[in-house]
Amino acid sequence: MLDLFLHFALLSLLAVGGISSIMPEMQRVVVETREWLSASEFTQLFAISQAAPGPNVLIASLIGWKLAGLSGAVVALAGICGPAVLLAWWTGVVWERFRMAPWRMMVQRALAPVSVGFVIAGGYVLATPEGLGWRNALIAGASAASLYASRINPLWILGTGGFAGWLLFR
Repeated sequence: MLDLFLHFALLSLLAVGGISSIMPEMQRVVVETREWLSASEFTQLFAISQAAPGPNVLIASLIGWKLAGLSGAVVALAGICGPAVLLAWWTGVVWERFRMAPWRMMVQRALAPVSVGFVIAGGYVLATPEGLGWRNALIAGASAASLYASRINPLWILGTGGFAGWLLFR
């Protein structure tokens, strides 16, 4: 349990752009390094966390629940939220003092592409749990194009992608 808390606490401090930005590293730790879950279990828990109402951070609770029940869910959630909340509070106080500083505006502009890159890397990891194949690339590409080109609710796209995956991988 301490290991779970410490891993998620460290990840919370790297979450520039939200939970999606640390998804590749979370997957690496949970699946490859610690072997707490398989790649497909991780992807399924991520899909559930995205479909459920509430914040994206639900994935941490689901991973903790899968590992150790209710206590694991609480520990994982405390690990992923606690350090980030403290850092955000402290940074907010300092950030507000320098609201008109030119360097602050440069930092804000520089962090935007970093966040986008983290989110794209997270999408790649989630789209390829078993490795990159033509079927994964097709589903991910079609989903991304649909999200970009339309105003369809992302849950419909998620459901359609899941159905397409079922058809292509059975």
